[in-house]
Amino acid sequence: MGHTYDLAIVGGGICGLASALAASKRGKRVIVVDRDAQSNGASVRNFGFVTVTGQKQGETWERAYKSASIWRDIAPKAGIPVLHDGLLVTAQRPEAVAVLEEFAATEMGRDCTLLTAEETVEKAPVLGQKTILGGLWSPHEARVEPRQALPRLAQYLEASCGVDFRWSTAVTGVSAETVETTSGTIRAESVIVCPGPDIATLYPERLASYNLRLCKLQMLRVAPQSPEWKLPGAVMSDLSLVRYEGYTGLAASKVLRARLEREQPQWLAHGIHLIVVQGADGSLVVGDSHHYAKTPDPFAPAVVEDLIMEEAGQMLQLENPRVIERWTGIYPSSPDRTAFIDTPEDGVRLLVVSSGTGMSTAFALGEETITSLYGAAA
Repeated sequence: MGHTYDLAIVGGGICGLASALAASKRGKRVIVVDRDAQSNGASVRNFGFVTVTGQKQGETWERAYKSASIWRDIAPKAGIPVLHDGLLVTAQRPEAVAVLEEFAATEMGRDCTLLTAEETVEKAPVLGQKTILGGLWSPHEARVEPRQALPRLAQYLEASCGVDFRWSTAVTGVSAETVETTSGTIRAESVIVCPGPDIATLYPERLASYNLRLCKLQMLRVAPQSPEWKLPGAVMSDLSLVRYEGYTGLAASKVLRARLEREQPQWLAHGIHLIVVQGADGSLVVGDSHHYAKTPDPFAPAVVEDLIMEEAGQMLQLENPRVIERWTGIYPSSPDRTAFIDTPEDGVRLLVVSSGTGMSTAFALGEETITSLYGAAA
């Protein structure tokens, strides 16, 4: 009946892996259990974009800033290419320029650079030059390919940090010092549950107290353009300035939203804002939309894809906008918090990113969760 592990982690997505990394730095004996054969949820169905600028002011922004630093440290160790750095937020309306100017004057705007229309297009010649009025360049961001990064991070944790993994194993129950699974009982002094969108299996009553619902997003991949077609980093359009909470609290963002409600009501109704990132092969990951429900349907309407691609075509000079992949992702969403760490019982933590910020904040959240279990690092 002795303890086999110091820590068992339920869930092999980015939150589970981030927690395993933080625990391994403390010298803890860790096992990660996941019902799938590999990371397969929202952690691999996103842009792989570690977003700092635009995150909600305060702890979310601070977590993203810290996580970006950890990503840059761990990526070369785990053999994960950082495909590009930085973020270019473009402005296509005078009201959007005003948002960027107001943001740049805040503490979160430090190290960011306001750009004129000419400087923005010089930074990214593939932009639609007639539509760009200005921009903001942030140096904080990094982009990895999530379908490559998550498996490599797991391999690194296993090979270099001594973390054990039990894939294709469902967890049926958790109690203090015990994790019941479909392949037997795991004994551990502490447990972290990272449920992702599964908010009905483990501690459902506890999770229900956070008024969670699920968000479905649509994304797509566009075929590579010409060999010369390059993005300097991730790019966003005006729609992001009325969605990201780092902007929405600004007075200028409310003025921009009023104009967008007149000019692009369909985009707002589908929760669309534009992010475009580029892969090593030149392909573009483009998205995304946001639809909320207790149980999101599995369908991806063409009208949503068309709106996303129309916005991309307004911002970018796309020579061959041929969609070669489509997918949806689902994550839990809270009305009043971007993430939370809950204690359903002694020695157990629930770690939930209740927003679309998992890739951006998980490493910091993992460290916070480990600190809540074991105290501050010496």
